[in-house]
Amino acid sequence: MNRRKFVLNTSLAVAGIGAMGAAGLHSCRRSGQKKLIEVASTASAFEREPLIRPFGFKGGYMTEIWQTVAMIESSSGIRKTGLCSQSVLWSDAGVFASHPEDEGNALMYDITQYALKIIKGRKFSTPIDLLESIVDEVHEYGKKVTGKSDLRKTFILNALVGVDNAAWLVYAAENGIKTFDEMIPEEYRAGLPEHHSKIASIPLMAYAIPVEEIKSAVDQGYFFMKIKIGQPGTQEEMLQKDIERITAIHKAIGDARTPYTSSGKLPYYFDANGRYEKKETLLRLLDHTKKIGAFDQIAIIEEPFPEEEMIDISDIPVRIAADESAHTDTDALKRIEMGYKAIAVKAIAKTLSMTLKIIKVAHENNVPCFCADLTVNPILVEWNKNVAARLGAFPGLGLGLLETNGHQNYKNWEIMRKYHPYPDARWANTHNGIFELDEDFYLKSGGIFEQTAHFIDMFS
Repeated sequence: MNRRKFVLNTSLAVAGIGAMGAAGLHSCRRSGQKKLIEVASTASAFEREPLIRPFGFKGGYMTEIWQTVAMIESSSGIRKTGLCSQSVLWSDAGVFASHPEDEGNALMYDITQYALKIIKGRKFSTPIDLLESIVDEVHEYGKKVTGKSDLRKTFILNALVGVDNAAWLVYAAENGIKTFDEMIPEEYRAGLPEHHSKIASIPLMAYAIPVEEIKSAVDQGYFFMKIKIGQPGTQEEMLQKDIERITAIHKAIGDARTPYTSSGKLPYYFDANGRYEKKETLLRLLDHTKKIGAFDQIAIIEEPFPEEEMIDISDIPVRIAADESAHTDTDALKRIEMGYKAIAVKAIAKTLSMTLKIIKVAHENNVPCFCADLTVNPILVEWNKNVAARLGAFPGLGLGLLETNGHQNYKNWEIMRKYHPYPDARWANTHNGIFELDEDFYLKSGGIFEQTAHFIDMFS
């Protein structure tokens, strides 16, 4: 079967995506009141991207990731496409477990199509307004189609990423906006104060990644790696597997050095994806890291507990970060009140609109943020990079953080890179574990305003 398979939402499709309509008429709209934009028509498509090997986390394994495309045309004739990399397992493991992988992806795509249907004819001043006007309605629809009354809102936000990105690009064109800096509404800019010249490129080491590959990554210059813990099995089996894996990793790379930390040692970033059911179990793991001399290198433990447990973690002696449990800005504030000392933000998983709201709350409460990945395509890496480049420096490092693991997991990563408008730009590629961001990156905003022919052609 040809891996390039896409389906048009024919009831919504529009012809001819080439010309940008009346975009040029709005080049002077750079200040003051933003335009009220009306959605005239929408369309959607998708293609399936196979993975190199099963990708394991949350006790499950994915074999492919659907890349969905949302198109929005405004009443003035501006048409833009937004991309989304779906992750059913990450966004709601219950949906993933109760459906075959294809069905779970089809459910999320159906929610994307529903959102595109209901925004036709709606008007918005900013994409944040548009998201706020539909997210609850789409969530209710998602509960019905999945048959899951407790469907996690992150599942809905993941489904809305392409829609939101398309809305941002239409918004920018309608208002004559050319850069990411200019695109962000004034009230959200305080949480994005930087223009980093360097940000750490964080690879992901899932369950199946051999320790030899982790050591090889260090030899290539990577110094801040995300390591999945919370392996399959009972709580006791999980703990023992995690103890063995961390021991093996520390033995392999514990003596490696980096110029980016005050100690000179590599920082450890562990992600449990909510697999630890009790605080006591995590504390046993931490006790083991003390015994082997790894404890002082732990920079972050992300999302250790099931979000519904509402465990206060203020007494845990490491920096605990919230990820998928911080669905919205309201949820992020709750996590901060529970003792979480960092937020993993994902403009490529929860929409840029919701991410800006989460960053605002975190900034107001002096909680640092960093950008985590969802195994997204190269263009979405740039959306995430634009955020990571502007967040405050992460404590103890003095630079921003950006996880990106698509190159490790997509079978056709090199083909996907060709869809990037600037695939060979220095800022588009990792060098010795770092993304080097120069004036060209900021002028071009990582290329996110460029419309790629591969995705445009899906609607021709």
